[in-house]
Amino acid sequence: IGSFPNWPLQPQVPETSSLLTIMVSIVSIKARQIFDSRGNPTVEVDLVTELGEYRAAVPSGASTGEFEALEMRDGGKDYMGKGVLNAVRNVNEIIAPALVGKDVTKQAEIDRFMVEELDGTQNEWGWCKKKLGANAILGVSLALCRAGAAAKKQPLWQHIADLAGNPTPCLPVPSFNIINGGSHAGNKLAMQEFMILPVGATSFTEAMKIGSEVYHNLKKVIKGRYGLDATAVGDEGGFAPNIQSNGEAIDLIEEAIKAAGYTNQVRLGMDVAASEFYTGAEDARYNLDFKNENAAESEKISADKLQEVYEGFIAKCANSSKIVSIEDPFDQDDWASWVKFTGKVGKDVQIVGDDLTVTNPTRVKKAIEQKACNALLLKVNQIGSITESIEAVTMAKKAGWGIMASHRSGETEDTFIADLAVGLSAGQIKTGAPCRSERLAKYNQLLRIEEELGNKARYAGEDFRDVEKLGKYSTF
Repeated sequence: IGSFPNWPLQPQVPETSSLLTIMVSIVSIKARQIFDSRGNPTVEVDLVTELGEYRAAVPSGASTGEFEALEMRDGGKDYMGKGVLNAVRNVNEIIAPALVGKDVTKQAEIDRFMVEELDGTQNEWGWCKKKLGANAILGVSLALCRAGAAAKKQPLWQHIADLAGNPTPCLPVPSFNIINGGSHAGNKLAMQEFMILPVGATSFTEAMKIGSEVYHNLKKVIKGRYGLDATAVGDEGGFAPNIQSNGEAIDLIEEAIKAAGYTNQVRLGMDVAASEFYTGAEDARYNLDFKNENAAESEKISADKLQEVYEGFIAKCANSSKIVSIEDPFDQDDWASWVKFTGKVGKDVQIVGDDLTVTNPTRVKKAIEQKACNALLLKVNQIGSITESIEAVTMAKKAGWGIMASHRSGETEDTFIADLAVGLSAGQIKTGAPCRSERLAKYNQLLRIEEELGNKARYAGEDFRDVEKLGKYSTF
């Protein structure tokens, strides 16, 4: 049974099965309501074929982009309106009967059938999934992908690579979110994530060692400076000390990196999630004290001033760990600021579109045309199907963008994105700190994949954002 936490790397398929002669059909699909890492309801789907049962669970975000596909929540009093029983019902009563008997290896065909025919709702950015819910469709799409891998007697990452036409899978650089702020923590930090990337590691296993040791050194640094109560963690496992200075967060991390002895092997990244503290189009400022209802006017700054803040961070770290990645530096509709900033620093710093692009091919196309960013954050639940996610990645790669596969702040023990990152040669993955089991589940799956591959494994390392170099890696 392909259910977590112990999904087999090699799907359990009878020896007599043949990819060329046997079509594996869907026997049944059942959805249920479970809980994510924040204690909120989410959708889980079991898809059954004659070969076994394949399970997937859907994550959800706290800082969500305005243009994401529409997840379905029940509203009302139960679970503070966050129940998903209507999405579950849509799977069980609409999607499941329509898919029974279909070939599980036909991922694109089935995804499009769900999105365009069973749901069929659209907005200006494409198929919005308003009728059935993106969380309903995605749960089935993920479970289907696992079943397809089993039918082909392949590891999930290899099946995903085949679906994407990718001959050069690789192990990604982990981007560990070790200080949490913004909407992911109850502290005063406006910026949401402060990350480390062990680009100097020689393997994913070594990258995990580096990440773990820096993380524990950071705990010592924070405890020594602010006391034990400052070592509480946020939604994604990073520490959440009650500081307001974003620059101070960077200082803490650099001290921890130095204490761990990895200054030359680790680089820094940030997810600003600036849409969360944008004051709106009329005022057009960014409130760096947005969690305070009585924030001083001096904390509300223009996009130009915010760019100066980023440039100050980059200059400050230029001779030490170096900032190599900044995600969502401006509001999702502040296109002019994105274009200006990417044009100025994009050669040396990866500018990642998350709320800007929401893994949506139409938004990605616009960002490419305007040169608004140079990397895509890949979140499957932003768009709602595996096929559309692959389309967005393919488009971004053709533009020379880096790719960072990502979790959501509301996660489950599902490890799908680990295989997704390898199969698509994402080069990078962010799935939290090396803390909290729903985060470590993904990292541990990557360790298993690397172990399975042995000397054939390739770690992205310094090439994490270089699509051309990643595309030349030796094939498995």
